[in-house]
Amino acid sequence: MTDAQNMAPASLQEIASCIAGYDPKALPVAQAQEFIARLVPRVQAVERLALRSALGRVLAEDVVSAIDVPAQDNSAMDGYALRGNELAGRTGGGNGNDSGNDSDSDSGSGSIFAIAGAGFAGGRFEGVATAGQCVRIMTGAVMPDGLDTVVPQEFCRVEGDRVHVPAGVVKLGDNRRLAGEDLARGSTALAAGRLLRPADLGMLASLGHAEVPVFRKLRVAFFSTGNELRSVGEPLEAGCVYDSNRYTLWAMLQRLGVEVLDLGVVKDDPAALEAAFTAAARDADAVVTSGGVSVGEADHTKLVMARLGDVLFWRIAMRPGRPMAIGRIESAGHTAVLFGLPGNPVAVMVTFYALVRDALLAMSGATPTPLLPLRVASAEPIRKRAGRTEYQRGIVSQGSDGHWQVRTTGSQGSGILRSMSEANGLVVLAHDQGNVSAGELVDVLPFDALI
Repeated sequence: MTDAQNMAPASLQEIASCIAGYDPKALPVAQAQEFIARLVPRVQAVERLALRSALGRVLAEDVVSAIDVPAQDNSAMDGYALRGNELAGRTGGGNGNDSGNDSDSDSGSGSIFAIAGAGFAGGRFEGVATAGQCVRIMTGAVMPDGLDTVVPQEFCRVEGDRVHVPAGVVKLGDNRRLAGEDLARGSTALAAGRLLRPADLGMLASLGHAEVPVFRKLRVAFFSTGNELRSVGEPLEAGCVYDSNRYTLWAMLQRLGVEVLDLGVVKDDPAALEAAFTAAARDADAVVTSGGVSVGEADHTKLVMARLGDVLFWRIAMRPGRPMAIGRIESAGHTAVLFGLPGNPVAVMVTFYALVRDALLAMSGATPTPLLPLRVASAEPIRKRAGRTEYQRGIVSQGSDGHWQVRTTGSQGSGILRSMSEANGLVVLAHDQGNVSAGELVDVLPFDALI
């Protein structure tokens, strides 16, 4: 077994028994997603990477801050640090200066402070500011002892060694960053399971981490099946097509940060198929195939899948992408999760995004984070039959009224790959939803969120 599996997993039938209303001949998308979430194991092996090599990897352990960030109170602005209770116009009235501060004759006009010195980023003012004094301070500089407020320099008028501060421009405590306000010592900065993003690397650097523990990369093997498929560069005989699925699958897998094993195009031949599945199950944690899973299809792919493991064949209530195989296949003591996708190019991409993407992220150790759809108006009527989830290819743009809207790319056939290339998102029409009227709000998953 791989290190993704450290206990006896539930059988597929046991998983199916936990899904209310499970029907493999008409399975709603939500139930298919629930089944897959119960099926997939998580990787366990951990490695430590240099921070700049960890982008897009999954954090394996909680990161707890050993320091306060920032370490000391510091200035959020270039300006003048002072005691906020000495400002004219503060709550309670008056400027509160009983010694050393010459108030303007009109208490509403502001306060005057004597400049005691300066503090710069990377250092601090080492002197003592007495009553009625302020300190020239730069952004990031440590707040001088006893001073709690910073007046931005653009609000001040400087005459010699004195600063005039108008009344009411700041309140006590303004423009001061408190020690630990970003992260307090002992708090969890990042939780295990997080897919590390640019801001996370910056967070780790701010805590002084040069390395980070991450789960090892998930290994995913994939191949296309079919006698009609030709690889790019080969001659194209009558009745044959170039295999586009391997390129879209490769690209979608690359975006997930997994280790990709491309096994090429496999002919619809029992020996060739068994060799491909055996190699994939031996070397990978997951296997993704395209083609050969249609219900009633008279080819060898389904027979080989079933012979090598515990595999179910579904008809999912979705469009495009109805047929799918799911299960486990074994080779040389190793077990891999199988995702058998349909063969049409758009159906491959839609089923991957709807059912496989999140599963592979979960297998990689990532904590599930639901995608947030856009809610925009449909620019046109959309025909939709209740009883299945539909994924229409859409183009989101701003209408003449300035509001966002979506229109479809036209023909929505599952073999029209151009519809995916032209689109910038998927219009998701829910299982129970019917026809959509122009102007009605619909959910759209932007491709930038999916990839």
